[in-house]
Formats: sequence, C-alpha cells, structure tokens
Amino acid sequence: MKRIITLLFAVALWLPASAQKDAAYWNKMADGMSQALITNFWGANFEGYPTRYYYNYGSNLSNMTTNHYWPQAHAMDVMVDAYMRTKDKQYKKIYPLWWQGAPEYNFAGKMNPKDAWWNVFVDDMEWIALAQIRMWESTGNTMYINKARQMYDDWIWTTWGPEEEAPWYGGITWKTDVGKSKNACSNGPAALIAARLHRFYDKAKFKGGKCKSAYLNEAIKIYTWEKNVLFDRKTGAVYDNINRRGFIQKNWIFTYNIGTFLGAAHELYLATGDKQYLDDAVLAASYVINNMTHNGVLNDATEGDGGLFHGIFFRYFVKLINEESLDMATRKRFHDWFTNLATVMAEEGVSHNTMLYAGRWRKAPKDDEPVGLTPHLTGCMLMEAMCVLKPLK
Repeated sequence: MKRIITLLFAVALWLPASAQKDAAYWNKMADGMSQALITNFWGANFEGYPTRYYYNYGSNLSNMTTNHYWPQAHAMDVMVDAYMRTKDKQYKKIYPLWWQGAPEYNFAGKMNPKDAWWNVFVDDMEWIALAQIRMWESTGNTMYINKARQMYDDWIWTTWGPEEEAPWYGGITWKTDVGKSKNACSNGPAALIAARLHRFYDKAKFKGGKCKSAYLNEAIKIYTWEKNVLFDRKTGAVYDNINRRGFIQKNWIFTYNIGTFLGAAHELYLATGDKQYLDDAVLAASYVINNMTHNGVLNDATEGDGGLFHGIFFRYFVKLINEESLDMATRKRFHDWFTNLATVMAEEGVSHNTMLYAGRWRKAPKDDEPVGLTPHLTGCMLMEAMCVLKPLK
C-alpha cells in the first residue's frame, strides 16, 4: 500500500516540462514528499512498531537511533506545512501521537525526571518550541503554545548572559553544561520564539507570567547580541559561535544560522516597523546567494545535522521573499534564485519513484537506497516553501 500511494504521486508528476512549474506542480511535489516522509520515516508506520510515535533517522528502518532530538521538530514542521496547505486530517492525526512519542524517545529527557521535553542542547529545545507554536497556529490547541512558552521561560531564556562578563556580554547558551559557548544556532531561534510569543500573546490568551512587552524586549535583546557579536555587517555572514575561550569561529558559516538570523530580523521588522531589521535580513540572505551558491545550487548535504541546514534557511527565506516592503529588484533576485533551486531539486534530485530526496541536488536516490531523515526534510521544506511563494506582480 505504501508503494502504491507513492507511485500515484509519481505518475502525476511526469508532465511535459512546460507544465511542471505551475502551482499544481509544486503542490504535487509537496504532497508526494510529505507523504513519503510518513511512509518511509514515521516509526509507527512499520509492522512491529505500532506505538513508535517518532520519526526514524533513516528511511525504512535503516537507522533507528534516537540520539537526535532536534530533527523531530522539523519533521513536525513539515506536517504542519502539509496540514495548513491541504487541511488533510492525516497530517493533523500525527500531532497528538508525536506529542506522546517525542519526549518519550528524547535521549536526554531522562536527565530531567520532572519533564522529558527538556534537553541538554538548548537549541534542540528551541526547535521543538518553534514547532509547538506552529502546531498551535494550525489547530488552536493552547496546550502546544503553552508548552512552548514554558520551555522558553524556564529553560531557554534562563541561559542568557551574564551580560557583564567579557567577552560574551550576554547571549543564549548552546548547551546547558557548556555555559560560555554562545552559538548562532541557539540565539537566532531564541529570538524567533520570543518574537512569536509577543506576536501571539493576545490570541493565545496567556495567563500569568511575563507581560507581552517582555517578550519583544527579550527578542530585541537576543537579536541585537547576535548582530553585534556574530553578524558581519559588511558581508552578511553569520558566524557560528563565540566559544568558551572567547574566540569567534568565523570559519564556520552555515545556511541554517543565516536562516534563523534573517527570520528573527524579519519578525522584528514586522513587530516594530524598523527598516534596519529588514536591511539586515536582506544582507544576510544575499550572503547565501553571493557566496554559498555554486553552479546555481548550494552544496550537497546528505546526512547528519548538516542535512537539515538548507531546509531551515528555506523556511525563513521564503517569508522574506514574500515581504512586499522589499523593493521589486531585490524580490525578483531572491525569487528567481529560489525558484531555480527548487526546480533543480524537483527535476534532478528527487526520485520520482519513491519521492525521496537524499541531499544531492543533481542525483536522485536509487529506489533501494537508504535516505537520511535530515536531507529528506530539507527537500520537503523547499517543496512546501514553493507552495507558499507568492508570484511577483
């Protein structure tokens, strides 16, 4: 049955090239790849694992390690994308199951006997919180956003600072047992969470705790710290971290860090109207296009954490491309680059038999090739992003 469903999507995609780039095409691509995520990675989909409510790290039971917490958030983000786009309840039905399974299989959750959502990696908790906020957005179930708020207030914001200690002067910690390593991957997402808790404060009807303005103030504080310490204001690069010795790692520049930085900048622009945030976002996005693109595509990313990096960038970049306050020349440059990237992936990188993406832009996986969860999620995120990319007027 799994094979039949996947092949139905594949047949629909074999259309003449001239017809492949309309909205219907991108929706079929997104449908096929999101369905393939469930078919090939959702643990409870396999015989003998009826209550494995968790996304496996490799396709078709090829890798069942549970030592990777943060990809669970991005898998759920894709389910949210698919549900919000289609209103198909098959995606929504996974929400409460994943809610049960994610903390159960969280490898570090046992370190906190009071709450298994906790993790030693602060950024892992941040990705989970961001997914929880979107689960609330798509359902209205306040359980999701209330948990995200609690995680942020109790476990994430509490790692900030100290502000007076040189050379860090603040920043959100990357890992709870490495307090003086302040990373882009923990500060960009933290700023996003705070900004979204501010944006949704009234609609979520939060009770008790911090006031609405506190979240905006914290978002600005976190963002400003990252801009001052890890952002290159000349090139748009976002450096990976300032470590426990106070050394800024400038040789590590990754798309996901740029994605969350520009995503936070865009959120703060929407919250404040301050155009400097929008300018920062444009500069950061331009760095990826100008310095990380080769022969029309980004580098291949086939496994491990790196398999997810581009997908996270795509998630936040598409929101920036859709920002109508941008000048048309910038939007067109971004739009064309993004569309070309998605076209290469769709035509050459995705298997039209299995609808899996293995992280190679120009070489689709073989039908029997094991595929990692992280690169396939990147493929899903790009196809879903194409479904919400607005046409230029």
